Amino acid sequence: MKKSSILATTAVALLFTACATVPITGRKQMNLVSNSEVLASSLTQYQTYMSKATPIRGTQAAAMVERVGKKIAAATESYLRQNGMESELKNYNWEFNLVKDDNANAFCMPGGKIVVYEGLLKYVKTDDDLAVVMGHEVAHAVAKHSNERMSQQMLAQYGGTALGLALGGSSQATQAIASQVYGLGAQYGVMLPFSRKHEKEADYMGLVLMSIAGYNPQASTQFWQRMSEGGSNATPEFMSTHPSDATRISALQKALPEVEEKYAPRVSLPIAQPATSTPKKSTSTAKKKTSKTTRK
Repeated sequence: MKKSSILATTAVALLFTACATVPITGRKQMNLVSNSEVLASSLTQYQTYMSKATPIRGTQAAAMVERVGKKIAAATESYLRQNGMESELKNYNWEFNLVKDDNANAFCMPGGKIVVYEGLLKYVKTDDDLAVVMGHEVAHAVAKHSNERMSQQMLAQYGGTALGLALGGSSQATQAIASQVYGLGAQYGVMLPFSRKHEKEADYMGLVLMSIAGYNPQASTQFWQRMSEGGSNATPEFMSTHPSDATRISALQKALPEVEEKYAPRVSLPIAQPATSTPKKSTSTAKKKTSKTTRK
């Protein structure tokens, strides 16, 4: 009994140390897998996917994906800096891709590797609409949902030995789990579907990130409504695992006032209009006026 008690106490202590906090929402999550292992395994899957994909370059649509992606990335980094999480910035090496694929889909791998399928753009009318999607997908990465999902899978598969594997840095076990989390999801690109809890959290966090980036979060409800309708009898692939039903849209509508009040006014303009450009112009003008006055 004493041995069992010690083991139980140790397990609880280890689980406590394996807890992490999701940025923005503050939710506690289990994290048995290191960032370095998640980033390495996801990068491998991303590179494999991109080696077979057909990127679209030099079009207005491709420029839109990169433009919106950069602003969402800047908003993410701004939030992390302003909230004492600057150390997280090293985990991101952003890439923004539009790929030739008729499916309505998008994903963001851990580390900021973003892919938007061309088929998604038929539901996108403005930059705000695309920001809804990219904010949502980046939120999955910021919340480390992949780490959490791999940790849950590890615990389910290895049971009581999962903690030992995690603490011992068993890359073999991590790679095996990673192949289940990423590699087996061919019908979803490279990402298997997240849980509804993760989707709901990404919805909220996505609103925050797009608001900080200077986009209009009100666009979210109309966009998800268009996605749910699908424009045809078939549900878009992107929506197959997290449908945009009345409950989801209602949750977004309830969150909008808080998000707009708390986040939109604070840093949206500096990101949309870099502060470095305006002062330089003002200084230049001031100098010209001064020189003219001197000549007189």
